[in-house]
Amino acid sequence: MSATINNATVTRTGFGLLTLVLLVPLVSGCSLKKMALNSVAESLAKSDGAYASDPDPELIESASPFGLKLMESLLVETPENPHLLLALVRGFTQYTYAYVDSPADELELRDVSAAYTQRERAKALYFRARDYGIRGLNTIHPGFEEGLRKDAVAACARIGAGEVPLLYWSAAAWGAATALGKDDPALLGDIPILETMAARVLELDEEFDSGAGHTLMMSLVMAIPGSGKLKVDAAAKHFVRSVEISGGMLAAPYVAYAESVAVATGDREGYTDVLNRALAIQGDALPDSRLSNTIFQRRATWLLEHVDLFFIQ
Repeated sequence: MSATINNATVTRTGFGLLTLVLLVPLVSGCSLKKMALNSVAESLAKSDGAYASDPDPELIESASPFGLKLMESLLVETPENPHLLLALVRGFTQYTYAYVDSPADELELRDVSAAYTQRERAKALYFRARDYGIRGLNTIHPGFEEGLRKDAVAACARIGAGEVPLLYWSAAAWGAATALGKDDPALLGDIPILETMAARVLELDEEFDSGAGHTLMMSLVMAIPGSGKLKVDAAAKHFVRSVEISGGMLAAPYVAYAESVAVATGDREGYTDVLNRALAIQGDALPDSRLSNTIFQRRATWLLEHVDLFFIQ
């Protein structure tokens, strides 16, 4: 998956936002309080630009839990706020991939049991994210979740261009959880639903988040049980298109290709090539994606250092 980690003036300063949060309980009148809460919620939901452009992953790792819990607290007061629900599905998915899921692979080399526990936590967090996203889509389109299970194509046809971010992040979180549950037939059975969601994202906005929909679809195609040239060719086409849309300035598509396509096909040379291409991207190539590139480049470095774990010599 792609986890590309912007704008109300209040979000530019933490003190300004904190002041708003602290003042909300003092606001009198139900309507005024709801307006204030919605204002804070919308500001929080639009504040991820400060995170995305930050070059320090450790700083973001420390700051993210507070921000996520703050938004969950606000959601109790505004349970159908689409801005908060989008921020939560996106935030939990990004946080989990960067700081819980990926590190579990590194942990496994030292402690298999601890790594298993961490992956179970990651899966639970991905589902937590997924549920926020689906809740947001249900708020806009009542009955969406039920319809998704009955006829995914019809349910996704209800989604408009304005809901692409919610649809994408819901599918990304769900897909990430599924990747951690490859031994669960029920989760594998959800892949066609996820493909339908990703296909609708591409239909509505192929260039969303610099081609993230293509990166997601590449991973989903390769997650389908079985093997075959048609599957690999389809995944490769999504990879090429994702790189084209992002101008080759995002590390995520290269890392996703290495892990989902190159490993599955035993293509050690291709694996090394795409990971080196990810590492060749300059830190400021896309300032708004600096954090994402840093995280995926760290992943690329680890994958290169442990290439023998994925290929039989």
